[in-house]
Amino acid sequence: MHLTLVGLSHKTAPIAIREKLTFPAHVQPEALAALICGDEIAEAVILSTCNRTEIYAVAASDAGPDAVIDFLCEFHDLDRHELARYLYVVEGHAVVKHLFRVVSSLDSMVVGEAQVLHQVKEAYDLACASDAARRLFHKLFRQSFEVGKRVRTETAIGESAVSISYAAVELAKKVFDTLEGRTVLVVGAGEMSELTAKHLVSHGVRSVLVANRTYERAVELADKFEGTAVPYEDLFEHMRKADIVISSTSAPGYVIGKDEVAGVMRGRRAPLFLIDIALPRDVDPAVNDLPNAFVYDIDDLNGVVQSNLEERMREARRAEVIIDEEIASFESWIESLQVVPTIAAIRAGAEAMREEELAKAVRRLGTLSEKELATVDALSQAIVSKMLHGPTARLRESAAGKEGYLYVETARRLYGLDSDQEKTGRAWGLRSLLRRGDATRDDKGETVGC
Repeated sequence: MHLTLVGLSHKTAPIAIREKLTFPAHVQPEALAALICGDEIAEAVILSTCNRTEIYAVAASDAGPDAVIDFLCEFHDLDRHELARYLYVVEGHAVVKHLFRVVSSLDSMVVGEAQVLHQVKEAYDLACASDAARRLFHKLFRQSFEVGKRVRTETAIGESAVSISYAAVELAKKVFDTLEGRTVLVVGAGEMSELTAKHLVSHGVRSVLVANRTYERAVELADKFEGTAVPYEDLFEHMRKADIVISSTSAPGYVIGKDEVAGVMRGRRAPLFLIDIALPRDVDPAVNDLPNAFVYDIDDLNGVVQSNLEERMREARRAEVIIDEEIASFESWIESLQVVPTIAAIRAGAEAMREEELAKAVRRLGTLSEKELATVDALSQAIVSKMLHGPTARLRESAAGKEGYLYVETARRLYGLDSDQEKTGRAWGLRSLLRRGDATRDDKGETVGC
């Protein structure tokens, strides 16, 4: 068998192509059944998210990638030639590394995001429910979940903000000792304002006020946070109650000026934190000149994001070390699989030889009682068992090591099992995993990046 992966992602295909190749949860049972109904694909898992569609497969031959690509084209009624230019094909050892990097969010659009681990778990669960994931994928995917957990607990890859909306939270924490019990005023009811308010609320902000030129939209957004909509014309009156102001309107000029904020700050001791996410800017930069008023615009937030991205990349290098350790562990398991049929073949050969020699001995001895026959039989079994116990036990131990396959190959040659190679653990893809390297290729066989 051969480990195979065929997929596309945000790195290789635009959204117009990715949206044509999705597999929602409700269609996956049908898709998985179609994948494994023939002789070529023995196991399959379909990972389908907004940023990637990947099919992991255990194939019966080198034709596995072609079988998966044919399936993709048929299932979605797509032209193979057109689709192939966006696909990547990964085989053998590199499939394990790719999956471990995916669950660790090292292959994500935003390095360190946490959602992908949950998405891979859902994909595996769907495959299990469809009986498309079996022995090899049970081990591979369950170990991948442990890899994801290790990366998140042993590194800080997910701790630094790498989105504009979340960076605002970090800056707010620098202005205030705590966000617990604070009040936020949202000016403009756009998506970015909503997302920033959501992050602030999740970090302890108590109440949300919303001001928008269209009052009904202000009410709609305020309801999402159990907040209060306020008339846009009363903006600065309500700003007196706020600790944090998020502004993101489509106005052509400043909607929050220095003079108005000066009036808000008059007689006020608490600081006012203004997050200007608009372009053009909503807040006059001169507001920063007022005592206890702090204005941060898109460039300030981007600076935080860039700094945190650099920190995440440092943590990503630590994650790669964890992944290498886990790959070695998985390979040891794969290598140990081939020893089982080899030991079984050795024992089967010894048993056949024992029975043959026992029959000869019984004929020479003449008539034996049932008790005598049982004694001779037990004696021959004990001799064979003791003769094989030491070698097979050491063979099992050695097979779990780095060069375990060499010990198994030697044992097979010594016991004359070479003609039976196809029944060895190679059926689990050992050669593919150990000898194909880390390269991936496109549908034309050209090497491409992971």
